[in-house]
Amino acid sequence: MGLQRARGFAVKAVGLFRIAHLVHAADAVTTGPCDWRSVGLLAAVGAVTLLLYGSALLGGWFHPRWVWADVLLTGCVCPWIAVAAIGDGPAVEPHGWLMVQALSSAAAAMVALGLRGAAWAVLLLLSTSLSVYEVVANPTLPALLDHFTAVIEAAALAGAGWWYLRRQGSRLDLAQERAVVAETARARQAERAAHYAALHDTVLATLTTIAAGRVDANAPAVRDRCAREAAYLRRLVQAYEEPHRHSGPPAPGAMGTWAALEEAARSAESLGLKVTAQYDAVPDLPREVAHALAAAVSEALNNVHKHAQTPLAYLTVFGNTGGIEVAVADRGIGFDTSDESHRRAGTGLRRSVHGRMAAIGGRAEVDSRPGEGTVVELRWPA
Repeated sequence: MGLQRARGFAVKAVGLFRIAHLVHAADAVTTGPCDWRSVGLLAAVGAVTLLLYGSALLGGWFHPRWVWADVLLTGCVCPWIAVAAIGDGPAVEPHGWLMVQALSSAAAAMVALGLRGAAWAVLLLLSTSLSVYEVVANPTLPALLDHFTAVIEAAALAGAGWWYLRRQGSRLDLAQERAVVAETARARQAERAAHYAALHDTVLATLTTIAAGRVDANAPAVRDRCAREAAYLRRLVQAYEEPHRHSGPPAPGAMGTWAALEEAARSAESLGLKVTAQYDAVPDLPREVAHALAAAVSEALNNVHKHAQTPLAYLTVFGNTGGIEVAVADRGIGFDTSDESHRRAGTGLRRSVHGRMAAIGGRAEVDSRPGEGTVVELRWPA
């Protein structure tokens, strides 16, 4: 980002340099004798300028092909066309409106072509100026040296400015990269600490209690708790493995999104519902979106527990381009979604699911038929 901004600034700065020369040229052509040949040369220089800087602004940087075209056409060919078509005049005299275009050509070459390419470009521009002056202008030595010095200074100043911009842009990019790495490391450490605390309060506490002999390991309540915590461990392992397999390391906030959804699943499991969860490339969501989504999932799972007459629910979560899709499904008794009595009674779905999703710019859909179970689909953004 920093280097990209530096390039954009360099293109605009050198472009303004050329515009200043074109304004001077336009003033010289319009205030001098009416000559269509001078107007044609000015139009040719303007067309090359538009091609060079238009492509640079659209593409983000100079294309060497168009820089060389500017050097050869504006700085070398056009002066000789002026000599052949007009002869001696204000266009090709030292500091004439056509010859000063060499300054901005040299500046663009120094920025875009590197030191070696710029040296060749400046040499061509100076050779052209020298030969043209010798043929038609026969300038004094001070005037010739003054023009040569101006071309070299323009190239040197442009090169120094671009060197400074490039260095600062690279430093900014490096600083941003280090900040992202540090923030990612801090976020992952915080997530690990949260999961370690959860494991300490659940799995480790259960194992410690069983190992101490304070409970009967074969008691139904203990077996149910072990089953729930084993499911939690499987989902935790999956959450860390899936991002590595599908889309690289987890984003700093992606585990936070997973944790919010997992809390909804564990809350339902504490009521006696078994939740089979599948996560795939969980994205990094804004905090309020993740919490609203988890609340909607919790309500959908509560409905399975209360109405579906089945002990098992399925939670599927996967990221898509710029968003997330979540499905809560069961194989329970289902219901007729067109039945008005179900619609009036479905306050939980209407307020806690549809309402929450609408509030964050998402959408909820319910598909159910009697005897065929129910699927609640949540999408963000809508």
